[in-house]
Amino acid sequence: MRFLHTSDWHVGKTLKGRSRLDEQRDVLREIVQIARAQQPDAVLIAGDLYDSAAPSAGAQRLVIDALMALAGTGAEVLAIAGNHDHAATLDAYRALAGAAGITLIGSVRTADRGGVIRFRARSSGEPVVVAALPFLSQRYAVKAAELVGQTPAQNAGGYDQMVRDVLGTLTAEFADDSVNLVMAHLTVTGGAFGGGERAAQSIFEYHVPASIFPPEAHYVALGHLHRRQALPAPCPVHYCGAPLAVDFGEQDNTSVLCLVEASPGLPAKVTDIPLTAGRRLRTLRGTVAELGALADSVGEDYLRVWVREPARAGLRDEVLDLLPDALEVRIDPEFAAAVSGSRPASGPGVERTPGELFSDFLAARQVADPRVEALFARLHDKVTG
Repeated sequence: MRFLHTSDWHVGKTLKGRSRLDEQRDVLREIVQIARAQQPDAVLIAGDLYDSAAPSAGAQRLVIDALMALAGTGAEVLAIAGNHDHAATLDAYRALAGAAGITLIGSVRTADRGGVIRFRARSSGEPVVVAALPFLSQRYAVKAAELVGQTPAQNAGGYDQMVRDVLGTLTAEFADDSVNLVMAHLTVTGGAFGGGERAAQSIFEYHVPASIFPPEAHYVALGHLHRRQALPAPCPVHYCGAPLAVDFGEQDNTSVLCLVEASPGLPAKVTDIPLTAGRRLRTLRGTVAELGALADSVGEDYLRVWVREPARAGLRDEVLDLLPDALEVRIDPEFAAAVSGSRPASGPGVERTPGELFSDFLAARQVADPRVEALFARLHDKVTG
């Protein structure tokens, strides 16, 4: 039987104030097209459907359309909440989604209340058991009093034990004659960050080892870390990664959909299906002239630009004229104006002029342009004259 594994859609995420809903729609449309072509028995969405706990109407419409389209392929569609999602809202729509053939799991549940999903694969008629573990926050796992009164190591141990207990209860439902899957949104020890995760909810203290996943699991579908990776464990444990780079820290990540093929009694075979929709992110470095020479090669990529020249008035505008899709323009630290480490004299009888104060301000901001200081002087004279 076949499964498609995806996660971390982050629908509604903007980049430097730029909406990416059109790109996100294209990516989800590509995922639906792959599902139609591959005809999987189920689509596993391992959390972070949205980028915000209060997504816009446009973001919600996009996700709902995608889920409905996936269900329309005939596959079982299972989605759990990630740390960016509002778990209670997903649970509120659980009954409505269920009527459309979509299983939503917002909060951690016991096996008998929806924490374990069972169905028969349409391809083979064989049973499938899915243990679903939405994001379990450290605030829930480690009580506030314990956070104050215990050491970080003790708190980390408490979180680890809570996840072990929940997962152990859910996976106790696994059977020898079924394909057994785990779907979870969490940080696994040794996993590489993708570059765009919310650090406060991925910190090293709150992680679990891959050894907590039982050997009876044919496949563990993880979400949370945005980089495609497999982790050594008693069973196949995989992060599929984000289907679209959410910021420039992820520009070198590979976007894929994981195709999982499994049968009772055999470990899963995993194949990566590349995702190509959406605009790429790219970092350029050079002088203004060098950047201009690259302008024809960047296509529709969103750009982060490091200018290898000292700051001056109008520099950002020059770069944007050459590269309209530059969302971030910075001065390369090598060319930033040096900031003096000495403190100005102070005390009785020492007065600093507004021009001197403004000059210090420019130095602190690593701007070295005498024209800016001259303009300040003219404006100051005009105001005080």
